[in-house]
Amino acid sequence: MNTVDAKRVLETALICSHQPLPVRELRVLFQDALGADTIKTLLEDLQQDWAQRGVELVEVATGWRFQSRPQMREYLDRLNPEKPPKYSRAAMETLAIIAYRQPVTRGDMEDIRGVTINSLVLKQLEDRGWVEVIGHRETVGRPSLYATTRQFLDDLGLASLDQLPIYDTAQAQANAFARLSDEEPESQMRMALEDAVNAQNQPVVAEAQPSSPDDAAQTLEHPAAEPSPPINPAVDGEEEPHAS
Repeated sequence: MNTVDAKRVLETALICSHQPLPVRELRVLFQDALGADTIKTLLEDLQQDWAQRGVELVEVATGWRFQSRPQMREYLDRLNPEKPPKYSRAAMETLAIIAYRQPVTRGDMEDIRGVTINSLVLKQLEDRGWVEVIGHRETVGRPSLYATTRQFLDDLGLASLDQLPIYDTAQAQANAFARLSDEEPESQMRMALEDAVNAQNQPVVAEAQPSSPDDAAQTLEHPAAEPSPPINPAVDGEEEPHAS
């Protein structure tokens, strides 16, 4: 099979798939006659082929997929005027803490935010598929440790946690994610990244963070020694000040 035909097969499979496809599954299309490196090269060629179109080919945490470009959002939204439920500022701040400080317990999150976190907030994030319990801290009560999921990365259009924007303070992290509460879920997440990229005029030093949820699980025995400075609590009527 020549390169043109191979690219056509990959393109068709990716367009017809409802989920991202990893390289190992794409190799099945060719009965493993093409190696992983060859598949990746063909995918990069496809990215260039679609560079000037409204749809782009991207690699996310669970594989490769076609998706609309952010510039097309306002037009596509006209086809679906009904908006899904919005997420509260409290939920977005909690998500930011988990994303940047994972793995963390509920107590860690409350220490950072300075308020008691409603259990419904964590359940909402779990139901959305953005966070999950990956273990328990070996301390009194063995509290659950939360981390983000591959679905979280997929919805952001990222391949790993290393690609999250860098912020110099916990407050900046929370503020970026809090803005997400005004948009629909997938748009919420992408807008936070766009704001962060635009705001990065100078490099800052980021904390070491795992590159994937699997790596996060390996850090369970070495939790952070000290929580970050408190973030100003959101006023949403659902939370009470956390007793220190």
